[in-house]
Amino acid sequence: MRTIGFIAAVAAVICTVSCNRQNDWELVWEEDFNAEEIDWSVWSKTKRGTPDWANTQSQDERCYGLRDGKLILRGIVNDDRQADTAAFLTGGLVTSGKKAFDFPGRLEVRARLQSATGAWPAIWMKPFDETIRWPQGGEVDIMEHLNYDDIVYQTVHSNYTHNLGLGNDPANSRTIEINRDEFNTYGVDIYRDSVVFHVNDIRNHSYPRLPVADSLKQFPYCSPMFLLIDMQLGGNWVGEVDPDDLPVEMEVDWVRFYKKKGM
Repeated sequence: MRTIGFIAAVAAVICTVSCNRQNDWELVWEEDFNAEEIDWSVWSKTKRGTPDWANTQSQDERCYGLRDGKLILRGIVNDDRQADTAAFLTGGLVTSGKKAFDFPGRLEVRARLQSATGAWPAIWMKPFDETIRWPQGGEVDIMEHLNYDDIVYQTVHSNYTHNLGLGNDPANSRTIEINRDEFNTYGVDIYRDSVVFHVNDIRNHSYPRLPVADSLKQFPYCSPMFLLIDMQLGGNWVGEVDPDDLPVEMEVDWVRFYKKKGM
């Protein structure tokens, strides 16, 4: 793996140069949540599932709202365990089957995250072709926040990082400090040769495409993807939930998708 590590280092330098040159973007799609109700032609409520991130997702209307031109996603204590056995309920929206983001491009989301013990809000992407099993089609985590942290995580997953265990060659994740009580803009630029994460226009991390990308499914990120924005509660990573900290909210001001000018 020394050879791959050396190649990754060289590729990272090349990507740093090329990505810094590509800074002229044109807005091609925007969701500002200024309507009277959520646009269900674009969004769907996240379905309940067995993974930690999905096992509290709910259709309960109390987990969703629009307020002052912002989307509100809540995590609440479930007060009716006969109707739903989950101890907590959370709201999330996805664009799966409705809105695809075709890369290369830039995606940004401006959001404010309330903190709570066991809270795990996330903004992330998965392949629009949902017949591709995880992690073969890749996953891009634009933002994940845990508990009362003053940092967020920005990460990519793939067959290379997960099944082959090569998440450190090159590094697939990095943290960055945020002002926990304010709105922050979380973004990712996906090029054909790299994934570049940023927060508030501050570049945080670049993950390069390697020469082994195709054979090891190391860089599947240029295929169309859908967006997930969800409040999550509990799980092995974030830990147990303190019900006294609930309800907790995630406010989303807008979502913007850009393409390189002239493309």
